[in-house]
Amino acid sequence: MKAQNYKNHRKFYPPHHFIYLPILILLEIYGIYKIWDDTEHQLTWILFSIVIFLLFYLAFMTRQHYALGLQNRIIKLEFKQRYFEISGQRSDEITDKLRFDQIAALRFAYDDEFKELLYRAIHENISGDEIKRSIKNWRADQERV
Repeated sequence: MKAQNYKNHRKFYPPHHFIYLPILILLEIYGIYKIWDDTEHQLTWILFSIVIFLLFYLAFMTRQHYALGLQNRIIKLEFKQRYFEISGQRSDEITDKLRFDQIAALRFAYDDEFKELLYRAIHENISGDEIKRSIKNWRADQERV
């Protein structure tokens, strides 16, 4: 992966930005035009409208993909903040040693268990599922998307 800088920091999801949305716009414009222009083939244009709807649905589901990606990023940031609050140290070295499933699982542990489970995650490489199973006092995450 190239080093990020100002010129390449924007991220596009090509199927969404360069395929789905342009197709949706073109189909919508063409479909609206043909509905009024070709009344003999209204059934065809109704079916065409269904295709447009399905493409809109696909675009909507792509947006959910973005939301989940953002949520994962927020979980990582919450971990870094929490680690700093508990230890008083930056978490860069620690987060490099953990997988996302471990970071996500640690958010369910209260502070007293957090340290022990973090140690085990780093030194014993226990999975996120094992971390969750080891938690004695569950800290609920009610805001998960």
